[in-house]
Amino acid sequence: MTTAEQPLLSVRNLVKNFSVKGGVFRREVDRVHAVNNVSFDLEKGETLGVVGESGCGKSTTGRCILRLIEPTSGEIWFQGNDVTAMGKAELQAVRRDMQIIFQDPYASLNPRMTVGAIIGEALTIHKLAATPKEYEARIVQLLETVGLNPDHMRRYPHEFSGGQRQRIGIARALAVSPKLIVCDEPVSALDVSIQAQVINLLEDLQEEFGLTYIFIAHDLSVVEHISDRVAVMYLGRVVELAPSRELYTSPLHPYTEALLSAVPIPDPSIKRERIRLVGDVPSPIRPPSGCHFHTRCPIRQLPLCSTEIPDFEEKRPGHWAACHLR
Repeated sequence: MTTAEQPLLSVRNLVKNFSVKGGVFRREVDRVHAVNNVSFDLEKGETLGVVGESGCGKSTTGRCILRLIEPTSGEIWFQGNDVTAMGKAELQAVRRDMQIIFQDPYASLNPRMTVGAIIGEALTIHKLAATPKEYEARIVQLLETVGLNPDHMRRYPHEFSGGQRQRIGIARALAVSPKLIVCDEPVSALDVSIQAQVINLLEDLQEEFGLTYIFIAHDLSVVEHISDRVAVMYLGRVVELAPSRELYTSPLHPYTEALLSAVPIPDPSIKRERIRLVGDVPSPIRPPSGCHFHTRCPIRQLPLCSTEIPDFEEKRPGHWAACHLR
């Protein structure tokens, strides 16, 4: 049981490295440092937005939490249990409470299965429907919950639009009545008008079922509307974590400031100075020493920023950042 003192999810010093193999014998010649010492807590009913450029480790972090990818090191505590120490049987039981909505609604649905079979697969695996009648009734209920017609259960994924397919993916995640859902860029492949519909649906479902979200995205304007707190990642590290409103109005880290300066403002009377970062994102195989961002930072001070890793510390109440100069 979770209590007021115990978060639903606690991630501590999460690390994930991928081997780079080469040569005749396919030996490890290098490592990709995808996730580097990530830590955060997530309260029940909260939405944590995770943002950053492509390749910063957002999706890898989400999949490590679910153990779809095995973490290299670190701890993942869910409802007081260490997920990283669980065996196969324990993990299957806890996966009823931890689900994922994938980024690509075209690739994440099996084209050879009907919608009913896709949604009902988890019901079969976890033995949540005692009879065929109960099984079908649950699928109909899930389809109606996400705004689809019950008749759709006998159709195939290719018969639906992108937004409808993502609704099917959401229904599949809801089938086992989870407590935590990792939303891995769930609207990035959709048209802007459809994005708003899917985000509104996710917010309604959260209120109705008391869900907790990790909402991964690269679009800061999308994350702003759904998140209670936002974590900004750069090259495998969380560089800033703050309540959503405070992060958007008073960012501390130079990288967050640069990201926010690129978000369009609908009011033409408001002018925002664009912060242009020099250079490209360094390789995660050989990340820079010290602060990973120092090679592109407009306020860096050498040699401090290039030699010492900044502590991820609470600069203001509830507002964390990893920067020597802020």
